[in-house]
Amino acid sequence: MPVVGYYNGQYVNPSEAAIAIDERGHEFGDGIYEVIRVYGGQPFLLEWHIERLQNSLNAIRIPSPYDANGYRELIHNLLEHSGETEASIYLQITRGSAVRNHLFPAAEITPNVSAVVRPVLVKGEQTPGKLLMQPDERWANVYIKTLNLLPNIIAKQTAHDAGADEALLVRDGKMIESASSNLWFVRGGELITAPTDRYILPGITRRFVLELASELGIPVREEKLSVTELSSIDAIFITGTLSEIFAIDTVLSHPDLPVSVPLQDVAPHPIVVTPDTCKTEWTAKNFDVVNRLKEAFSQQIDELRKASVSA
Repeated sequence: MPVVGYYNGQYVNPSEAAIAIDERGHEFGDGIYEVIRVYGGQPFLLEWHIERLQNSLNAIRIPSPYDANGYRELIHNLLEHSGETEASIYLQITRGSAVRNHLFPAAEITPNVSAVVRPVLVKGEQTPGKLLMQPDERWANVYIKTLNLLPNIIAKQTAHDAGADEALLVRDGKMIESASSNLWFVRGGELITAPTDRYILPGITRRFVLELASELGIPVREEKLSVTELSSIDAIFITGTLSEIFAIDTVLSHPDLPVSVPLQDVAPHPIVVTPDTCKTEWTAKNFDVVNRLKEAFSQQIDELRKASVSA
């Protein structure tokens, strides 16, 4: 099936225009989004996604266009229309369309709801990847899954330019997150990840991995680790709806991105990074805990797919 688009109750061709020029998501990034992975025709952890979506709407004072049942029905209809059993669903809600004004529009302006369903290829075994350390230049309310992702985009592109897969973002000397995923460390058999304060996104896969770790008897500590502790780390991995659990074998740094200096003291400058300008700061020592989590995650997904087939 082709990629399926949806806008305010109508199925549309994603490559064709659908929104008004004065749509506030287009003009201000005034909206939120969710990405939901579908395995075997079943939206994975849908209730948690709906909960986070509603929390994000509340945080920026957009009235929710649906209740929980309404979101479930919308997701079900999108999947039924697409016919895909392995897919991702991108769901976006903005404050609506109104004459451009920094103030919220009149109460009668209703939110705009759009979505895209894309087929996803089932992943095989993945080679561990690389992270590039960078200062965290995102705003102070990262916990909201807002459309305003320019700092994330710049960080991820900079990592790509350096030959890395993702960014390792450092705020106030602490390693807290990646550009589009949550960040995890393993030390002495213990999992360490930053707590869910305003500076990280409360990841759905992160939440699921916390449950898996509990079931496997793996101890977890929610703490922000200093850059100075990197050498003591045995393994690193990142998690996300589409990246699942992705092991990291190398952390790179770049001399023009001094993560040890407070962000306010770093002069604005174009960030130009190439692989030959980066140096290796860390390499993985032991993937045992990461592999246990990946295996447990895969087993859960296999069971979901089997249950879908037998239903």
